[in-house]
Amino acid sequence: MKRHTFPLVTATLLLTACAAPADRPATPSASPTQTKPDAVDLSLPTDMNLVFDWEQPKNDSEAAAMDDAANFFRGIYRGVDKRTPKDAAVTAYATGDGLNYANTQINAWIDGGWTATGTLRHYDATTRSTANGTSVEVAFCADSGKFYGKEIKTGKVLRTEPGIEDFDYYKVIMVKYPTSNGAWRASKVFVETKAAKCR
Repeated sequence: MKRHTFPLVTATLLLTACAAPADRPATPSASPTQTKPDAVDLSLPTDMNLVFDWEQPKNDSEAAAMDDAANFFRGIYRGVDKRTPKDAAVTAYATGDGLNYANTQINAWIDGGWTATGTLRHYDATTRSTANGTSVEVAFCADSGKFYGKEIKTGKVLRTEPGIEDFDYYKVIMVKYPTSNGAWRASKVFVETKAAKCR
């Protein structure tokens, strides 16, 4: 069973309002230690691979917001691995509706008795700042075609056939965290599931 098959994706999201070749090489994301504030541990198991295959924007604030949007998703899957939505990696990069989204995601995996395995690829990212510079929208595609649920008790990997369900399109609103370390937090998450434009 893949992440997108869980009955939670739209439960805490509002939809507002890319495709990459299947053979395009995925570039591993930068080490979490390069962008994490206050020594928050963002490490994941070796079989849980989050790839952020995108280019940094030239604007420094947008680049920082993009880095921490990636860290937000790392935090979610660290929470999945650690079986708790209260891990410091979750709360460090989320606030408000973003934190509610993270909690809902993590709790659904916990309630189902699953962890995750495989590669979840994020790509075709764009950024857009507000006029006052206090928030940045980070939008991107995600492909979970090689990312699966795994039963905690049995270790069984729950594979499904590839399809349009593998593709989601996200818009994450990042807000500047009021500390000197320049961290950004996800305050809102919007998603389009079965996103044909991401195929």
